Amino acid sequence: MICLRLIDQNNWEECIKLKLKQEQQDFIASNLYSIAESKIFPHLKIKSIYFSEELVGFAMYGIDSDDGNYWIYRFMIDERFQGRGYGKSAMKLIIQDIANSNDCTDVIWLGYQPENEQGRRLYASVGFEEVGIAPWGEMLAKFSFPSGN
Repeated sequence: MICLRLIDQNNWEECIKLKLKQEQQDFIASNLYSIAESKIFPHLKIKSIYFSEELVGFAMYGIDSDDGNYWIYRFMIDERFQGRGYGKSAMKLIIQDIANSNDCTDVIWLGYQPENEQGRRLYASVGFEEVGIAPWGEMLAKFSFPSGN
């Protein structure tokens, strides 16, 4: 059973020890950096991803001050737990968490390195559609909530 949990004094150190595969490490900022960033920008939500009682991943998301939409800024599953469906289950929970929030927007955006094929497949599998390359070089993808959500 995959679930999202807050990051607190009991699990933050374990979160910063999560690792990507060597070939994925340039795709995302470290969890330590992301946790620090969330303290400077308190509108960013940071969540740990658990399978049962085992920490398997990390996510950071929030409303972007530039466009007023939700963005998933960071999402990772530790190298030891990839390929088990945890990422897809966790991404669905993040989408649901955003849908249930009081400040839900009509769409969710994310960006990823164009060579991140594993990420591309994952995001497409939960409903993100690519819209093109951003000026900063990432592929942008958008998830649209059904009307009336």
